[in-house]
Amino acid sequence: MSEPIYIPKAGLNNVGSYQVSGVPWATSSLNAPASSGTPLEVDFPSVTKFIVVKNVATGSVKVRVGFSANGVSGSNYFLLDKDESFQADLKVSSIYLLSNNSTPVPVSIVAGLTGIDASQLPNNWSGSVGVG
Repeated sequence: MSEPIYIPKAGLNNVGSYQVSGVPWATSSLNAPASSGTPLEVDFPSVTKFIVVKNVATGSVKVRVGFSANGVSGSNYFLLDKDESFQADLKVSSIYLLSNNSTPVPVSIVAGLTGIDASQLPNNWSGSVGVG
């Protein structure tokens, strides 16, 4: 009788999924809505290995970046000033953007994607402490 063969697959706790280079994903055509609007959800087709978010505004406006709609609408977000960027190794399936002002803010995003389907992280940490 032969033993079953275990074939590892990509998953949130699969180390190999994060050791290989990420598949590139980029956009510079986003505008974070005015602070009175609904946060913009940026969905990734798979779980990220890393993300880079940059406020590319020409004026002195700030953008809120967070990991849930409630987070950027409340108090669980971080701010990026004009020309400021944020880079981190994070496994997320989406991020949320909202202007900290009454005007929209242009934003660029670069991410490295893993082979992990975004459906494995359906709530994107929403409800977690510090997320929203």
